[in-house]
Amino acid sequence: MAVTIKDVAREARVSVASVSRALNGHRSMTADTRGRIMGVVERLRYVPHPSARSLITRRTHTIGALLPDLHGEFFSELIRGIDIAARARGLHLLVSSSHGDAGEVAAASRAMQGRVDGMLVMSPYVDAQIARDDLPLDLPIVLLNAPPANAQHSTLNVDNYGGAFAMVQHLAGRGHRRIAIIAGPENNFDAAERLRGYREAMARSAPDVAPCVLAGDFTEESGYAAGLRLLAQKERPQAVFAANDIMAVGCLIALNEAGVRVPQDIALAGFDDIPIARFVAPPLTTVRVRIADLGRNAVETLALQLENPEAEQEGKRQTVGCEIVARGSCGVEAARAQRQ
Repeated sequence: MAVTIKDVAREARVSVASVSRALNGHRSMTADTRGRIMGVVERLRYVPHPSARSLITRRTHTIGALLPDLHGEFFSELIRGIDIAARARGLHLLVSSSHGDAGEVAAASRAMQGRVDGMLVMSPYVDAQIARDDLPLDLPIVLLNAPPANAQHSTLNVDNYGGAFAMVQHLAGRGHRRIAIIAGPENNFDAAERLRGYREAMARSAPDVAPCVLAGDFTEESGYAAGLRLLAQKERPQAVFAANDIMAVGCLIALNEAGVRVPQDIALAGFDDIPIARFVAPPLTTVRVRIADLGRNAVETLALQLENPEAEQEGKRQTVGCEIVARGSCGVEAARAQRQ
Protein backbone atom coordinates (compact mmCIF):
# COMPACT_ATOMS: atom_id res chain seq x y z
CA MET A 1 0.00 0.00 0.00
CA ALA A 2 1.11 3.58 -0.66
CA VAL A 3 2.60 5.51 2.24
CA THR A 4 0.26 8.22 3.53
CA ILE A 5 0.85 11.44 5.42
CA LYS A 6 -0.59 9.72 8.50
CA ASP A 7 2.14 7.09 8.29
CA VAL A 8 4.75 9.84 8.26
CA ALA A 9 3.14 11.61 11.22
CA ARG A 10 3.01 8.40 13.25
CA GLU A 11 6.66 7.52 12.57
CA ALA A 12 7.85 11.08 13.28
CA ARG A 13 5.61 11.33 16.42
CA VAL A 14 4.00 14.57 15.26
CA SER A 15 0.60 15.66 14.00
CA VAL A 16 -0.48 15.47 10.36
CA ALA A 17 -0.61 19.26 10.34
CA SER A 18 3.06 19.39 11.37
CA VAL A 19 4.02 17.09 8.51
CA SER A 20 2.09 19.33 6.12
CA ARG A 21 3.85 22.44 7.43
CA ALA A 22 7.26 20.79 7.07
CA LEU A 23 6.54 19.71 3.50
CA ASN A 24 5.41 23.20 2.53
CA GLY A 25 8.35 25.02 4.09
CA HIS A 26 6.50 26.76 6.92
CA ARG A 27 8.80 28.36 9.47
CA SER A 28 6.55 27.67 12.46
CA MET A 29 8.62 24.72 13.77
CA THR A 30 12.09 24.03 15.06
CA ALA A 31 14.88 22.83 12.80
CA ASP A 32 15.09 19.57 14.81
CA THR A 33 11.40 18.79 14.27
CA ARG A 34 11.59 19.61 10.58
CA GLY A 35 14.69 17.48 10.19
CA ARG A 36 13.05 14.50 11.95
CA ILE A 37 9.95 14.77 9.73
CA MET A 38 11.93 15.07 6.50
CA GLY A 39 14.08 12.12 7.56
CA VAL A 40 10.95 9.98 7.89
CA VAL A 41 9.64 11.28 4.55
CA GLU A 42 12.88 10.18 2.88
CA ARG A 43 13.05 6.81 4.67
CA LEU A 44 9.44 5.92 3.85
CA ARG A 45 9.73 7.43 0.37
CA TYR A 46 6.56 9.39 0.91
CA VAL A 47 5.34 11.39 -2.11
CA PRO A 48 2.67 14.03 -1.38
CA HIS A 49 -0.46 13.71 -3.46
CA PRO A 50 -0.40 16.65 -5.91
CA SER A 51 -4.12 17.41 -5.68
CA ALA A 52 -4.11 17.40 -1.90
CA ARG A 53 -0.98 19.52 -1.78
CA SER A 54 -2.40 22.07 -4.19
CA LEU A 55 -5.43 22.53 -1.94
CA ILE A 56 -3.06 23.58 0.83
CA THR A 57 -0.57 25.66 -1.14
CA ARG A 58 -3.06 26.90 -3.74
CA ARG A 59 -0.36 26.19 -6.30
CA THR A 60 -0.35 23.47 -8.95
CA HIS A 61 3.24 24.16 -10.09
CA THR A 62 1.85 23.88 -13.61
CA ILE A 63 1.54 26.55 -16.29
CA GLY A 64 -0.64 26.46 -19.37
CA ALA A 65 0.40 27.34 -22.91
CA LEU A 66 -2.46 28.12 -25.29
CA LEU A 67 -1.18 28.38 -28.86
CA PRO A 68 -2.93 28.92 -32.22
CA ASP A 69 -1.58 25.59 -33.50
CA LEU A 70 0.75 22.78 -32.45
CA HIS A 71 1.82 21.79 -35.95
CA GLY A 72 4.98 22.98 -37.65
CA GLU A 73 8.54 23.94 -36.82
CA PHE A 74 7.71 27.36 -35.39
CA PHE A 75 5.45 25.95 -32.69
CA SER A 76 7.79 23.03 -32.05
CA GLU A 77 10.62 25.48 -31.34
CA LEU A 78 8.37 27.70 -29.24
CA ILE A 79 7.18 24.79 -27.08
CA ARG A 80 10.79 23.62 -26.70
CA GLY A 81 11.79 27.03 -25.32
CA ILE A 82 8.77 27.16 -23.00
CA ASP A 83 9.38 23.64 -21.73
CA ILE A 84 13.09 24.14 -21.03
CA ALA A 85 12.41 27.31 -19.05
CA ALA A 86 9.47 25.75 -17.18
CA ARG A 87 11.45 22.67 -16.16
CA ALA A 88 14.33 24.86 -14.98
CA ARG A 89 11.87 26.43 -12.52
CA GLY A 90 10.27 23.16 -11.46
CA LEU A 91 7.08 23.86 -13.37
CA HIS A 92 5.04 21.39 -15.38
CA LEU A 93 3.52 22.36 -18.73
CA LEU A 94 -0.02 21.91 -20.01
CA VAL A 95 -0.39 22.70 -23.73
CA SER A 96 -3.53 23.30 -25.77
CA SER A 97 -4.41 24.79 -29.15
CA SER A 98 -7.06 27.28 -30.17
CA HIS A 99 -6.72 26.23 -33.84
CA GLY A 100 -6.62 29.90 -34.80
CA ASP A 101 -10.22 30.37 -33.60
CA ALA A 102 -10.77 33.36 -31.32
CA GLY A 103 -13.74 31.62 -29.69
CA GLU A 104 -11.59 28.64 -28.74
CA VAL A 105 -9.29 30.89 -26.72
CA ALA A 106 -12.04 31.45 -24.16
CA ALA A 107 -13.09 27.78 -24.06
CA ALA A 108 -9.54 26.51 -23.63
CA SER A 109 -8.70 29.07 -20.96
CA ARG A 110 -11.80 28.06 -18.97
CA ALA A 111 -10.75 24.41 -19.22
CA MET A 112 -7.33 25.25 -17.76
CA GLN A 113 -8.64 27.20 -14.76
CA GLY A 114 -7.95 25.37 -11.52
CA ARG A 115 -5.29 23.26 -13.23
CA VAL A 116 -2.62 25.88 -13.80
CA ASP A 117 -1.04 28.70 -11.81
CA GLY A 118 -0.74 30.93 -14.88
CA MET A 119 -1.04 30.92 -18.64
CA LEU A 120 0.86 31.86 -21.76
CA VAL A 121 -1.61 32.78 -24.51
CA MET A 122 -0.48 33.20 -28.10
CA SER A 123 -3.36 34.28 -30.25
CA PRO A 124 -3.01 36.94 -32.94
CA TYR A 125 -6.78 37.38 -32.66
CA VAL A 126 -6.80 38.30 -28.95
CA ASP A 127 -7.93 41.88 -28.60
CA ALA A 128 -8.82 43.99 -25.60
CA GLN A 129 -12.49 42.97 -25.67
CA ILE A 130 -11.77 39.23 -25.78
CA ALA A 131 -9.20 39.51 -23.01
CA ARG A 132 -11.56 41.53 -20.84
CA ASP A 133 -14.54 39.24 -21.34
CA ASP A 134 -13.09 35.76 -21.69
CA LEU A 135 -9.64 35.44 -20.12
CA PRO A 136 -9.70 34.86 -16.34
CA LEU A 137 -8.99 38.04 -14.38
CA ASP A 138 -7.60 36.24 -11.32
CA LEU A 139 -4.99 34.21 -13.20
CA PRO A 140 -1.54 35.55 -14.20
CA ILE A 141 -1.43 35.66 -18.00
CA VAL A 142 1.22 36.66 -20.51
CA LEU A 143 0.10 37.31 -24.08
CA LEU A 144 2.46 36.48 -26.95
CA ASN A 145 2.25 38.24 -30.33
CA ALA A 146 -1.01 39.90 -29.40
CA PRO A 147 -2.29 43.35 -30.42
CA PRO A 148 -0.95 45.98 -28.01
CA ALA A 149 -4.41 47.40 -27.23
CA ASN A 150 -4.70 45.02 -24.27
CA ALA A 151 -3.77 46.72 -21.01
CA GLN A 152 -4.79 44.05 -18.50
CA HIS A 153 -2.06 41.52 -19.21
CA SER A 154 1.64 41.59 -19.93
CA THR A 155 2.48 41.19 -23.61
CA LEU A 156 5.57 39.87 -25.38
CA ASN A 157 5.66 40.67 -29.09
CA VAL A 158 8.05 40.03 -31.95
CA ASP A 159 9.03 43.16 -33.88
CA ASN A 160 7.10 42.01 -36.95
CA TYR A 161 6.95 45.47 -38.49
CA GLY A 162 10.64 46.22 -38.03
CA GLY A 163 11.70 42.79 -39.31
CA ALA A 164 9.61 43.07 -42.47
CA PHE A 165 10.74 46.63 -43.11
CA ALA A 166 14.40 45.60 -42.77
CA MET A 167 13.98 42.63 -45.12
CA VAL A 168 12.46 44.73 -47.91
CA GLN A 169 15.28 47.24 -47.50
CA HIS A 170 17.78 44.38 -47.68
CA LEU A 171 16.28 43.11 -50.93
CA ALA A 172 16.14 46.64 -52.34
CA GLY A 173 19.77 47.08 -51.38
CA ARG A 174 20.64 44.12 -53.57
CA GLY A 175 19.15 45.95 -56.55
CA HIS A 176 15.59 44.58 -56.51
CA ARG A 177 12.74 47.00 -57.12
CA ARG A 178 9.80 44.78 -58.03
CA ILE A 179 9.39 43.02 -54.70
CA ALA A 180 6.28 40.96 -54.02
CA ILE A 181 5.02 39.76 -50.67
CA ILE A 182 3.14 36.57 -49.85
CA ALA A 183 0.99 37.87 -47.00
CA GLY A 184 -0.34 35.98 -44.00
CA PRO A 185 -3.99 35.41 -43.06
CA GLU A 186 -6.39 38.31 -42.72
CA ASN A 187 -7.22 39.63 -39.23
CA ASN A 188 -3.93 38.19 -37.95
CA PHE A 189 -1.83 40.62 -35.92
CA ASP A 190 1.56 39.19 -36.97
CA ALA A 191 0.58 39.12 -40.64
CA ALA A 192 -0.82 42.66 -40.54
CA GLU A 193 2.36 44.04 -38.98
CA ARG A 194 4.58 42.28 -41.52
CA LEU A 195 2.44 43.57 -44.37
CA ARG A 196 2.61 47.09 -42.92
CA GLY A 197 6.38 46.85 -42.75
CA TYR A 198 6.50 45.67 -46.38
CA ARG A 199 4.26 48.49 -47.65
CA GLU A 200 6.13 51.25 -45.83
CA ALA A 201 9.53 49.91 -46.89
CA MET A 202 8.37 49.73 -50.51
CA ALA A 203 7.09 53.30 -50.31
CA ARG A 204 10.52 54.41 -49.17
CA SER A 205 12.75 52.15 -51.29
CA ALA A 206 10.75 52.01 -54.53
CA PRO A 207 8.06 54.72 -54.41
CA ASP A 208 7.32 54.45 -58.13
CA VAL A 209 6.69 50.67 -57.98
CA ALA A 210 3.23 49.38 -57.09
CA PRO A 211 3.24 46.88 -54.19
CA CYS A 212 2.45 43.30 -55.22
CA VAL A 213 0.54 41.45 -52.49
CA LEU A 214 -0.20 37.75 -52.92
CA ALA A 215 -2.64 36.11 -50.51
CA GLY A 216 -1.38 33.44 -48.14
CA ASP A 217 -2.30 31.85 -44.82
CA PHE A 218 1.07 30.87 -43.30
CA THR A 219 0.90 27.33 -44.76
CA GLU A 220 3.24 25.66 -47.24
CA GLU A 221 0.29 25.05 -49.57
CA SER A 222 -0.58 28.74 -49.72
CA GLY A 223 3.04 29.58 -50.48
CA TYR A 224 3.03 27.07 -53.33
CA ALA A 225 -0.22 28.52 -54.71
CA ALA A 226 1.17 32.05 -54.49
CA GLY A 227 4.26 30.89 -56.38
CA LEU A 228 2.06 29.61 -59.20
CA ARG A 229 0.19 32.91 -59.33
CA LEU A 230 3.32 35.01 -59.60
CA LEU A 231 4.66 32.71 -62.34
CA ALA A 232 1.54 33.52 -64.35
CA GLN A 233 2.12 37.28 -64.10
CA LYS A 234 3.13 39.09 -67.26
CA GLU A 235 5.90 40.89 -65.42
CA ARG A 236 7.31 38.72 -62.69
CA PRO A 237 8.77 40.24 -59.54
CA GLN A 238 12.51 40.36 -59.06
CA ALA A 239 12.19 39.21 -55.46
CA VAL A 240 9.55 37.57 -53.27
CA PHE A 241 9.28 38.13 -49.54
CA ALA A 242 7.09 35.51 -47.84
CA ALA A 243 5.61 36.53 -44.50
CA ASN A 244 6.84 33.28 -42.96
CA ASP A 245 9.42 30.66 -43.85
CA ILE A 246 7.04 27.80 -44.52
CA MET A 247 5.26 29.82 -47.23
CA ALA A 248 8.68 30.66 -48.69
CA VAL A 249 9.43 26.93 -48.87
CA GLY A 250 6.14 26.30 -50.68
CA CYS A 251 6.93 29.11 -53.12
CA LEU A 252 10.43 27.70 -53.67
CA ILE A 253 8.96 24.33 -54.65
CA ALA A 254 6.64 25.99 -57.19
CA LEU A 255 9.53 27.95 -58.69
CA ASN A 256 11.75 24.88 -58.87
CA GLU A 257 9.06 22.86 -60.60
CA ALA A 258 8.69 25.62 -63.22
CA GLY A 259 12.43 25.73 -63.84
CA VAL A 260 12.74 29.23 -62.37
CA ARG A 261 16.10 29.56 -60.64
CA VAL A 262 16.46 31.02 -57.16
CA PRO A 263 18.14 33.48 -56.80
CA GLN A 264 19.31 33.92 -60.41
CA ASP A 265 15.79 34.53 -61.79
CA ILE A 266 13.88 35.48 -58.63
CA ALA A 267 15.29 36.16 -55.16
CA LEU A 268 13.36 34.70 -52.23
CA ALA A 269 13.15 35.50 -48.52
CA GLY A 270 11.06 34.45 -45.53
CA PHE A 271 10.41 35.30 -41.89
CA ASP A 272 11.07 33.36 -38.62
CA ASP A 273 14.25 31.36 -39.37
CA ILE A 274 12.75 27.98 -38.57
CA PRO A 275 15.36 25.17 -38.55
CA ILE A 276 14.59 23.93 -42.08
CA ALA A 277 15.44 27.38 -43.54
CA ARG A 278 19.13 26.48 -43.39
CA PHE A 279 18.72 23.17 -45.19
CA VAL A 280 16.61 23.90 -48.27
CA ALA A 281 18.45 24.50 -51.54
CA PRO A 282 19.39 27.29 -51.77
CA PRO A 283 19.41 28.12 -48.03
CA LEU A 284 16.69 30.63 -47.23
CA THR A 285 17.35 34.29 -46.49
CA THR A 286 15.04 35.19 -43.64
CA VAL A 287 14.18 37.42 -40.70
CA ARG A 288 15.48 35.61 -37.65
CA VAL A 289 13.20 35.35 -34.65
CA ARG A 290 14.89 33.49 -31.80
CA ILE A 291 11.81 31.35 -31.32
CA ALA A 292 12.98 29.23 -28.40
CA ASP A 293 14.15 32.39 -26.62
CA LEU A 294 10.70 33.89 -27.15
CA GLY A 295 9.22 30.94 -25.25
CA ARG A 296 11.85 31.20 -22.54
CA ASN A 297 11.27 34.94 -22.08
CA ALA A 298 7.53 34.36 -21.84
CA VAL A 299 8.00 31.82 -19.04
CA GLU A 300 10.37 34.18 -17.20
CA THR A 301 7.82 36.99 -17.43
CA LEU A 302 5.05 34.72 -16.14
CA ALA A 303 7.25 33.33 -13.36
CA LEU A 304 7.88 36.85 -12.05
CA GLN A 305 4.13 37.30 -11.71
CA LEU A 306 3.76 33.96 -9.93
CA GLU A 307 6.58 34.72 -7.52
CA ASN A 308 5.49 38.31 -6.88
CA PRO A 309 1.69 38.27 -7.04
CA GLU A 310 1.40 41.60 -5.23
CA ALA A 311 3.71 43.43 -7.66
CA GLU A 312 2.24 45.72 -10.31
CA GLN A 313 2.22 43.72 -13.57
CA GLU A 314 -0.61 45.27 -15.54
CA GLY A 315 0.28 46.69 -18.92
CA LYS A 316 3.88 45.48 -19.05
CA ARG A 317 4.96 45.25 -22.69
CA GLN A 318 8.10 43.82 -24.24
CA THR A 319 9.23 43.64 -27.86
CA VAL A 320 11.67 41.01 -29.11
CA GLY A 321 13.93 42.25 -31.86
CA CYS A 322 14.69 40.50 -35.16
CA GLU A 323 17.71 40.31 -37.42
CA ILE A 324 18.30 39.68 -41.12
CA VAL A 325 20.00 36.37 -41.95
CA ALA A 326 21.30 36.57 -45.53
CA ARG A 327 21.70 33.23 -47.29
CA GLY A 328 21.83 31.84 -50.80
CA SER A 329 18.20 32.44 -51.78
CA CYS A 330 18.85 36.16 -52.24
CA GLY A 331 22.25 35.74 -53.90
CA VAL A 332 24.58 35.73 -50.91
CA GLU A 333 27.80 33.86 -51.59
CA ALA A 334 27.67 30.21 -50.57
CA ALA A 335 30.54 30.51 -48.09
CA ARG A 336 28.84 33.32 -46.18
CA ALA A 337 25.48 31.54 -46.27
CA GLN A 338 26.91 28.40 -44.69
CA ARG A 339 28.17 30.35 -41.69
CA GLN A 340 24.69 31.60 -40.76
